[in-house]
Amino acid sequence: MNIKRFEDLEIWQEARILCKIIFKITSVGPFSTDFRFRDQIRAASGSVMDNIAEGFDRGGNKEFSQFLSISQGSIGEVRSQSYRANDFEYIDEEKLNELLERTDILSRKTFNLMKHLKRSDIQGFKYS
Repeated sequence: MNIKRFEDLEIWQEARILCKIIFKITSVGPFSTDFRFRDQIRAASGSVMDNIAEGFDRGGNKEFSQFLSISQGSIGEVRSQSYRANDFEYIDEEKLNELLERTDILSRKTFNLMKHLKRSDIQGFKYS
């Protein structure tokens, strides 16, 4: 498969789904009125997909890897916040497990793409 746009990246597609799930669960019940926490987890999940997109569109493997690393940190933040949401009883065990599974898979795929970029002879659009 030839990747021409960030929208073609499986990790971006999965990050988008994660962001939608986070938005839905933070829009109901007591989660929706804990404004600081709600906004924090929404921002972290949005950061995952946005950094993938920004890094890809910069056109160089080094920069892309740097932005994937930032995205990786945001995945960890969403994962940690998912535990907190469960501890605060904003989400149940089933939703927690779904978020943990999604963040784990996304983290592994992001890490694998970073490894691939590091080994790749293709340097992207930029050559500096």
